[in-house]
Amino acid sequence: MTLRFDGEVVAVSGAGHGLGRCIAESFARLGARVWGCAPSVTGASQDGITIAAVDLTDRAAAAGWVAAVEQEAGAPLSILVNNAGGVAGQVFQPVEEVSDEDWDRILAINLGAAFALCRAAAPGMKRAGRGRIVNISSGAGLQASLTGIQSYCSAKHAVVGLTRQLAHELGPYGVTVNSVAPGFIPSNPASNAQWESYGEQGQRDLVSRIALRRLGTPQDIADAVLFFASPLAGFVSGQVLSVDGGR
Repeated sequence: MTLRFDGEVVAVSGAGHGLGRCIAESFARLGARVWGCAPSVTGASQDGITIAAVDLTDRAAAAGWVAAVEQEAGAPLSILVNNAGGVAGQVFQPVEEVSDEDWDRILAINLGAAFALCRAAAPGMKRAGRGRIVNISSGAGLQASLTGIQSYCSAKHAVVGLTRQLAHELGPYGVTVNSVAPGFIPSNPASNAQWESYGEQGQRDLVSRIALRRLGTPQDIADAVLFFASPLAGFVSGQVLSVDGGR
């Protein structure tokens, strides 16, 4: 079976680089009409993907982006991929030293943004009687985070909870909601810096704990998203797929 997404209206958050960029490009190659957003952009369209600068911590702006995509497409979203997230440049601090601002910032980027985009996309999907939502969580949504950052781990656990709850709420309308939980994949400046910080021995140790004895790639994550968005996963909802090489 050859997967195609011809004519599907796809929105991918955090599509400026890394995992989100690869996910958006993968849908575009398979015929989808793809819109992406990022905190800042260098051009309105890249490789057939329409990119907008959106601050997703502003929930009104997040909703406005979804409305703009639907207006331009002339149809509701078929597929929403909530990929935006990260540690916002933060590093581990003992819990007693974590500021309210640092805590709130990471929750807003990882959880608040996903909630705002799901809330904005749901009405159109419900009216259409179909839709796919794929939330990118993390291995840190299932266990302690390698980063040690408390808010990041908490937010990713919450994304898993949001996925399961919305699967029950939106299922009667023909909308599936699933999550991909990547293992450690250097794919952006923050994760690349984290990888470098381990040093040669730490890097070998990390890879040795992966059954397949290699790091994953952005395409590995994109392929899992394509599965959840495809007809192959038509009876799959509320699930979390760990893509971590057998950690």
